[in-house]
Amino acid sequence: MKALFIGGTGIISSDSSRLAVERGWDLTLLNRGKQSTRPAIEGARVLVGDATDPASVRAAVGDETFDVVVNFRAFTPDQVRADVDLFSGRTGQYVFISSASAYQKPVLRRPITESTPLRNPYWQYSRDKIACEELLVTAYRRDGFPATIVRPSHTYDATLIPFDAGWTMIDRMRRGLPVVVHGDGTSLWVLTHARDFARGFVPLLGDPRVVGDSVHITSDETITWDAVAHALARAAEVEADVVHVSSARLGRAVPAWEQGLLGDKAHSLVFDNAKVKALVPDFTATTTWAEGAREVVAFHDAHPELQVVDHELDATLDRLVEAERG
Repeated sequence: MKALFIGGTGIISSDSSRLAVERGWDLTLLNRGKQSTRPAIEGARVLVGDATDPASVRAAVGDETFDVVVNFRAFTPDQVRADVDLFSGRTGQYVFISSASAYQKPVLRRPITESTPLRNPYWQYSRDKIACEELLVTAYRRDGFPATIVRPSHTYDATLIPFDAGWTMIDRMRRGLPVVVHGDGTSLWVLTHARDFARGFVPLLGDPRVVGDSVHITSDETITWDAVAHALARAAEVEADVVHVSSARLGRAVPAWEQGLLGDKAHSLVFDNAKVKALVPDFTATTTWAEGAREVVAFHDAHPELQVVDHELDATLDRLVEAERG
């Protein structure tokens, strides 16, 4: 079986690429060819092209055909429309990597299933993913374009610290400074390791049962944001001094975080994974966040070049802590 992954060396896609090769797929990756903190995928062919430039993708792919095309790097309807034009008649399945952040916010009913409405008035990223999905649904219904929609939630590997503050968060913990957690720290969250995502994802490739359909893939472990912070601190061998700041206030103080907070992280999320488990009966997410946190900290400790403190953010967090504690 022959597959093309547009992307393939990112946080979500690297483990999926590795597992696809292990399971015998003839895998081609299309990416910009830049060095990554993740190792190259042995056994995959690499084409160089810019996933955000349809002309670049077309030139890289040439006249090849594939059993499956997966786009991990499509974020706008224009990109997806170009893929539909390029791969119509040239693939048996086109898989679009969407986002679980597209599900209705605020969350009105839990657990979230694939039938939960898609609506996110807070985050443009999510609205763009919804628009991409709508385009693919129309292409499938009208022309039979073989689209499958997959929605990851917050997926990480050892390279990703799952707080917007990144290494600054761990640095503050290790310096004994308070760290900021949005809301009151009790909202529920799901973190999924990329290798667990891959176990649910790769078996869907080439499966005709998911053509024209959508599925999300997440861990079943649901924890509070306070628990996320404390597990990260334990992995860093310190205690976390947590200060809570409302999501709205934190978003105003750090505008780059605002849409992601209000459109996703501020809401309690619980997912029902019955659909993917019915399709992939042996799928189980086995990596707990406690285990994942240790991997994240160990990786960053081994890579000093990643230990970058954002001093402007650090000062902003100091001001927020002072305002909260008086």
